[in-house]
Amino acid sequence: SRGLGDVYKRQIMRRPSLLTDMVSDDWPARQRILASSGILVMGRKSQELIQELEDLQPLIQAARASGIKILDSRTISELLSITAPASVSPNLAESTITQQVTLPNPNSHSSLGRTVAPSEALELAPAPRPHGLEHFNLADFPMHATDVDSEIEIHFDITGNSVTEGKMSDMRSCFTDRLKRIRSMMISANSLPRRPTPASEAWRNRQRHSSRDYEVTMVGLATEMRWAKSKNLMFVVEDETAQVRCIVKPPSEASEVHPALDGLMDDDVVGVSGYFLVGEGDPIFFVQEIHLPPLGMHSKSMAGQDQAVSAAFLSDTHVGSMTFLGPQWEKMITWFNSDPLARTIKYFVLSGDGVDGVGIYPGQDRHLSIKDLFHQYSELARLLEALPDWVDVIILPGNHDAVRPAEPQPALDPEVQQDYSDTTFVGNPCDFSLHGVRVLSYHGKSIDDFVATLRSVSYSQPERAMQAMLERRHLAPSWGGKTPLSPEPEDNLVISTVPDIFVTGHVHGHFVGNYKGTTMVHSSTWQNQTDFQRMLGFQPKPCILTVVNLHTFATASIPFA
Repeated sequence: SRGLGDVYKRQIMRRPSLLTDMVSDDWPARQRILASSGILVMGRKSQELIQELEDLQPLIQAARASGIKILDSRTISELLSITAPASVSPNLAESTITQQVTLPNPNSHSSLGRTVAPSEALELAPAPRPHGLEHFNLADFPMHATDVDSEIEIHFDITGNSVTEGKMSDMRSCFTDRLKRIRSMMISANSLPRRPTPASEAWRNRQRHSSRDYEVTMVGLATEMRWAKSKNLMFVVEDETAQVRCIVKPPSEASEVHPALDGLMDDDVVGVSGYFLVGEGDPIFFVQEIHLPPLGMHSKSMAGQDQAVSAAFLSDTHVGSMTFLGPQWEKMITWFNSDPLARTIKYFVLSGDGVDGVGIYPGQDRHLSIKDLFHQYSELARLLEALPDWVDVIILPGNHDAVRPAEPQPALDPEVQQDYSDTTFVGNPCDFSLHGVRVLSYHGKSIDDFVATLRSVSYSQPERAMQAMLERRHLAPSWGGKTPLSPEPEDNLVISTVPDIFVTGHVHGHFVGNYKGTTMVHSSTWQNQTDFQRMLGFQPKPCILTVVNLHTFATASIPFA
């Protein structure tokens, strides 16, 4: 007979373990999940390992990536070693975690599966702004415009100060004044290798100055520029005493803006160092080096911390044209009355061509929505009136405005000004200060001459023309070109003082940046592409307001189209 011990032993053998009970309770659901993924599990040990997992997905993904369809306990352990630690229960935490993402290929001799290289966390970059504009930080625009009073100081404005009679003597005085002032800049800045010699004296001693051992330096106005077949630049240097023909060969490592490659503007003031080539033909001066006026790294004068307001710049609104962008203007006005950056703007500078004008070019009447000139100015006044009352407006004329075309141009007529409030009218160009920050604002008609003459300048990059103006210390050097000039006895287009902010418009582009310490702004237009621009294939950059803080010199470009 069997004893009680045998019965008890049989009962223990038949009793499932607590772990087996737990597996049997949840196992069918997990088995269905694995089966739906095309994976079969073999053996109780495999079931126990799977039951301990908090999440089946890492195991399923690892099995699929490794091409595993049948799981046993060994395969499960290997797969768990290449999954993320977070998917493994504490009981399996001792398993070695590798950087593998698959098991080894059975057909490969390598013991490793596919691996991923370790990588650092990526920093998310801000989304790009419209038109590729730079991002800005509102903290760089710290003060509300309402916290300070206006402070505008005019240094030069031709309005009421034009004295020319248009005589030959006025023209001679104008160019003589230009030459003396810029030559004085060169001498005082020690930018010449030796003191300049008058052209007549150099010519008289040309036999002596006929080798590199006896070079001479002259300063004069450059004229009659042309390119020789040898690709050398030929021109004439003229001062108060004589004219001398010159030739310069491009240096081997010259940049594209070197005068020998880029060219010279007619009536540029330049220095030339070299010697005379004296032979059977007429002597010619062989230029070893061309000297432009001095332009070092400029140190800005900033507004005080208690006057850290901003100025906004715009140009060429062309009110009255059918291509004036009215809805975008309303969008800007809404922005001015709601945006935090707008509350820092104390000054709004409009650099010419506020209206489209009448009779500016043949057939213009077909392109006008407002055909009366005074009605155009009244509409511009109405549009500017919508700006918040904390904004002071400064308006310059341009070549479409109702003033003389010859530069420098006086401010708009008082009869036009009477429709405007909180507006300062100045001439073009105008040199003024805002809270001590020196601003040179120029409409930019001479950009047409720079584009036509210098190889490096184009309408798509008007900033190149602005750089050339600063380098020459002159806004419009060429007489008789595309820019009408008024021959004042003093040449008021000479850049005597390097500005902290240099602003132009005219060609309907947009640019903001720094050049040798000066903040350069080429103000955007508010006119859509015209028929003439479409014919030339030129695409304007309209409806971009440029904002510059007068203390930090931080800039922001706000698009409204």
